[in-house]
Amino acid sequence: MIKALIWKLMERFGVQGVQFVLQILLARLLDSELYGVLSLMIVFTTLANVFIQNGFNTALIQNKEVKEEDYSSVFWVSLLIAVVLYGAIFAAAPLIARLYEMPTIVAPLRVLAIMLIPGALNSVQLAKVSREMDFKKVFTGNIAGIVVAGVAGIAIAMMGGGLWALVAQTLLNVTVACVVMSFTVKLKIRFVCDLKRVGMLFSYGWKLLVSSLLDTLYQDARSLVIGLKYDSSTLGYYNRGKQFPQFIIGSINGAVQSVMLPAMSRMQDDIAQAKTIMRSSITLSAYIIFPMMAGLAGVAEPMVKLLLTDKWLPCVPYLQIYCFTLALYPVHSCNLQTINAMGRSDIFLKLEIFKKGIGLAMLAVAVFLFDSPIAIAATGAITAIIASGINASPNKKLIGYSYAEQLRDLLPALGLSLAMMVCVLAVGRIQLPVIVTLIVQIITGVAVYVLLSWIFRVPAFKAVLGIINKKRGKA
Repeated sequence: MIKALIWKLMERFGVQGVQFVLQILLARLLDSELYGVLSLMIVFTTLANVFIQNGFNTALIQNKEVKEEDYSSVFWVSLLIAVVLYGAIFAAAPLIARLYEMPTIVAPLRVLAIMLIPGALNSVQLAKVSREMDFKKVFTGNIAGIVVAGVAGIAIAMMGGGLWALVAQTLLNVTVACVVMSFTVKLKIRFVCDLKRVGMLFSYGWKLLVSSLLDTLYQDARSLVIGLKYDSSTLGYYNRGKQFPQFIIGSINGAVQSVMLPAMSRMQDDIAQAKTIMRSSITLSAYIIFPMMAGLAGVAEPMVKLLLTDKWLPCVPYLQIYCFTLALYPVHSCNLQTINAMGRSDIFLKLEIFKKGIGLAMLAVAVFLFDSPIAIAATGAITAIIASGINASPNKKLIGYSYAEQLRDLLPALGLSLAMMVCVLAVGRIQLPVIVTLIVQIITGVAVYVLLSWIFRVPAFKAVLGIINKKRGKA
């Protein structure tokens, strides 16, 4: 499990790291308005992609027994769904353009939606790799995809391609990764489609599909509302603010989810071992994620000035809000993946419906009472806190790991992270050049967190040191 997690972390940080650098270069070349337009288009392709990437994919990973023909059957069904959804987006593009008063997005949206087609094959590739926990192959494909796509996007932007630079980058990323994985993943797609087996997988996967659709709709609801109520520049700042914390969370949380589901699925009959794995995952995730998010919130302003220039400073409040919103995501994932691994997708769906109802109610309050994009973003942080308790509640019965126990395991990392953030913000008040401020803040944050971990003898700190020493000993 640790070996698989290391490869998945390398893949996530490698992909996200390269993408992060490329996005910074593109942000310096392009205006916030173009990012707002792209963000709006991606909302619709992301919603369509849920039907392709979720449900069957997770059912293939979770099922105890999967036949080789199941991959082919799921691929053909997924491809049919992708073609139908592409046709729907193609036809709806003019209506979407009129609704958001953006007549220029019709052709770009139609081209961007082509990504759904290779996505059908990629979902099956990822399912097979996840079952085998062989994430080295995902690392190769995704790194190739992001590099080729990034270079093409920057080249088009420098030639004055504007929005097309962002469209080309997004489309090529998915396509190239899929092509590369076709050579590395041993997956033989045959002209067979066993509808009986597909129905069996769907009986488990449909609940996760609906849950993912609800989650995606909820996550994108803020973008849709901001796009309707405000201008595309505001939407661009909002989504650019999310980008920085999402880089970190997308890397670690994606790795934890990918490894936990297959690992926990193997422990369905060993409750004690399942609790041990989940407890270790939550504790280590929090110990790593909480200080990253707290530190990022503390260095937000000088970092944006240095990397994106002053024209992107309006994204700073959104960045700080999403640091607190996304900090709890690994905790959410550990709880939800445990529920999935125990075969209780019915509970998963009920939780999603309940949480999203609360979240949408809070979003409505922010829209009608405060009329502020900052307030709209802040509802996500409040909802994340409430959701942490909701997600944890079933696991007290399933594996004997209550929310109270989880909070006790999280408190050391939370307390040290907040103390560290106070120190980082204090350094930021000293009048120094931007780059000097950023460097001193980072050094201060790391030093304070490590020192406090050592003073208070935090168990997760000892665990991390143990893993590092073991690796060094092997080397």
